[in-house]
Amino acid sequence: MTTEQSGADHKEAKNLDRLNENLAKIEELSQRLVAALSHKRNIDPSLQAPGQDLYMKAAAAYMAEMVNNPAKILEHQISYWGKALTHYVEAQHLLATGKLEAPEDHTPQDPRFKNALWQTHPYFNYIKQQYLLTSEAIAQSVADVEGLGPKDKKRLEYFSQQIINMLSPTNFLATNPDALEKAVETEGESLVAGLENLVRDIEANGGELLVTLADKNAFKVGENIGTTEGSVVFRNRMFELIQYAPTTEQVHKTPLLIFPPWINKFYIMDLKPANSLIKWIVDQGYTLFVVSWVNPDASYADVGMDTYIEEGYLTAINEVKAITAQEKINVVGYCIAGTTLSLTLALMKKRGDKSVNSATLFTTLTDFSDQGEVGVFLDDGFVDGIEEECRENGVLDSFFMSRTFSYLRSNDLIYTPAIRSYMLGEAPPAFDLLYWNGDSTNLPGRMAIEYLRGLCQDDEFATKGFEVCGERLHIKDVTVPVCAIACETDHIAAWKSSFNGVKQFGSRSKTFILSESGHIAGIINPPSKKKYGHYTGAAPAGEPDAWQAEATFHEGSWWPTWEQWLAKRSGAMVPARKPGDDGRKLLCAAPGTYVLSKEK
Repeated sequence: MTTEQSGADHKEAKNLDRLNENLAKIEELSQRLVAALSHKRNIDPSLQAPGQDLYMKAAAAYMAEMVNNPAKILEHQISYWGKALTHYVEAQHLLATGKLEAPEDHTPQDPRFKNALWQTHPYFNYIKQQYLLTSEAIAQSVADVEGLGPKDKKRLEYFSQQIINMLSPTNFLATNPDALEKAVETEGESLVAGLENLVRDIEANGGELLVTLADKNAFKVGENIGTTEGSVVFRNRMFELIQYAPTTEQVHKTPLLIFPPWINKFYIMDLKPANSLIKWIVDQGYTLFVVSWVNPDASYADVGMDTYIEEGYLTAINEVKAITAQEKINVVGYCIAGTTLSLTLALMKKRGDKSVNSATLFTTLTDFSDQGEVGVFLDDGFVDGIEEECRENGVLDSFFMSRTFSYLRSNDLIYTPAIRSYMLGEAPPAFDLLYWNGDSTNLPGRMAIEYLRGLCQDDEFATKGFEVCGERLHIKDVTVPVCAIACETDHIAAWKSSFNGVKQFGSRSKTFILSESGHIAGIINPPSKKKYGHYTGAAPAGEPDAWQAEATFHEGSWWPTWEQWLAKRSGAMVPARKPGDDGRKLLCAAPGTYVLSKEK
């Protein structure tokens, strides 16, 4: 036997051993997968997809269109058939002439199809072009359907697009060149690793599939994110109150209190020093307090909007006043916390409580007449399912909120991460923002239903009034000076809806700032990055588009613009206050304990 033959035999034996190891792993993982799926709970079908009413309405509208305007239907069909057939003939012609190449490709650029094979290889290019042609035809057909109300039309367009996104050839192993190349390069190891990632995610979510977006071992809150120095100075069953240590010798006399949303955790504003809004505010010379909400379990089933206002907002405001010995403070509310802050301000107006000097709202809706993209999940079918879930379990599990918001950007937050993890076998990235995105919280059952029914569905705050804490509160009852920051491409709180709410406030002083980008990136936009700009203009009035057309665009972050507004309402400079200066015992260091728990 020659040395060359011996080496070949050794390599073959090694490959066989590796194959057997992989087969054993696959068998073990398959058993784990079956076991994990067996724990999958029964979920109300209304939480999984739109109700049958949408299908029936869409089918009826399409049939009516066929009867009343068959020419339009035929035009759509013939156009699609013509494009698809022309592409097929072109591809066949090249193959018949012996050319292993793709025909001309006039389809639009799409980030899903970055691999060069999508452009050059006849097989992958054919699949891509046919998919994009079909997607365009479906979207156009849906857009042209008549006979549906605006809400149903929006739902039909949204869920049709979800189906289009789901059926992308990039989402299937046999038609994903990246995954196939990786499998060949690694001799199948990538597929085994991908199966392991899939099983891990299903096991972690009780039989449900929720793709892990970030490496959960790369970050630890309080160690490498959420590290701004401070102390917990108050705690009750609803929240911990954090006072941050000053970094300047003097601070503004009027303290600032931030209410973050309780759908996620507050450290989105304190991911790392370079982009920490919390640290930046402290560095500008403010005594800053931030509420860290509890992550509720089933024992919080009785907690409603009134509880968040009385035991949360009003208690926190009074504690900050007592700690700083001030009669008035400035407050900030982010997203749902801004909505509830607006309710609190209206309630304080009714009660004659003048504790708030000014309020800032980040990406906040108070007028829900136009619910934006998230409105597709606010029809009775979905909300009925949520109500039943809350009735049975006491809370709305964080799983449902995470999945819902992910589907607003399904290609970015579902399919691309799933391809990377399950097809390419890659570990999730060490990305702090995505880590935070996966660290979501439960919602108390009663609160979730009150919010969805009374505010989102019935728009009571902007119409007949929202009843809470023994009062009927109206949007015009908000009379303190207000600065609202909205984000231009926000998928959750559409900026025009935010604008329309603020203009109805009873405040004599109203400022509106429109940031570029979305719900998170538009807010967490430090000046040092010089990334997204912002618009400023007159007090909100008239139509949002007209306001933007007349507004002034500024390069860079809105933070300094807002700080100039806040400084004018924060009083003279005084010696810096440190946590514990008032004599009370410090409970623990920031970021506290509530933010660390997955559930209370």
